[in-house]
Amino acid sequence: MMKKQLLLLVAVLCFCCSSCKNEKIAIAGSGWQEIAIIDKKSGNIEWRHELDKDYECNDIEVTPDGNILFAYSKGARLINRNHEIIWDYKAKENEEIHSATRLKDGGYMIAVCGDPARIIELDNKGNLTKEIPFITLIFDPSIQFRQVAKAKDGTYFVPLMGKRKILQISPNGEIINTIFVGKDLFSVKVLKNNNLLVSCGKDGGFAEINPETNMAYDMISTDEVKGGLLLYVAEIIPYENGNKLIANSNMRSNDKSQPLIIEIDQNDDVVWNLPYNKAIKNITSIFSFFE
Repeated sequence: MMKKQLLLLVAVLCFCCSSCKNEKIAIAGSGWQEIAIIDKKSGNIEWRHELDKDYECNDIEVTPDGNILFAYSKGARLINRNHEIIWDYKAKENEEIHSATRLKDGGYMIAVCGDPARIIELDNKGNLTKEIPFITLIFDPSIQFRQVAKAKDGTYFVPLMGKRKILQISPNGEIINTIFVGKDLFSVKVLKNNNLLVSCGKDGGFAEINPETNMAYDMISTDEVKGGLLLYVAEIIPYENGNKLIANSNMRSNDKSQPLIIEIDQNDDVVWNLPYNKAIKNITSIFSFFE
């Protein structure tokens, strides 16, 4: 009986601890010379890191140990909250890096725009473990792609901005599928049902696409969200409950009054937003976490 009571107490304490954590959002934006972490409830900036003048960040994440992973166009870098560099992978001449993510095995994936483009995998120390070159037939690195995703089966999905299509690349570097979307592309996420959540950048809106059939479902356009206006739809984070957190960049809009981030439910109703904040230029990359 005593053992059961002890286990119950431990479970209650664990629940209380997790429920006491607050949701934070790491944010970054093309043309904004900072990356930051905000408290979602208050919208206040709690941590910020200044970027060099010629850097551009389109991808940011927070690792389980609290470090910050981000791409900065001339490379990808992991830093701690004291702004100290843990590792730094630099792009070569005539290359750009706009995609950096932590993999489930604790390593990292970086996608390099260039000729050829490259998918790079690093171990948890930042050492190179894998390199896959591929051809995009887009000769300007700045319009090749932004956020690349890796699926559970080891394949990669590359959203080509300049071609309005997604390449599916095998672990060996073979292009095994091409998904024509017909819209501007920024980010692709692999959902639990193996469909792709695709954000449509300057064309606004987003879509869910089945990569096996190339069929699009739930194609949402700019004016279909209830209670908000979608501008440049950059990174989208899918929540476990079906809600979506959307980086709503105003970098191409004269309307600076619209929210910088929007959360919508499964009915496409806005349930939360981050109002315009003059301390934040615009947001193209977001990452939700709790601490």
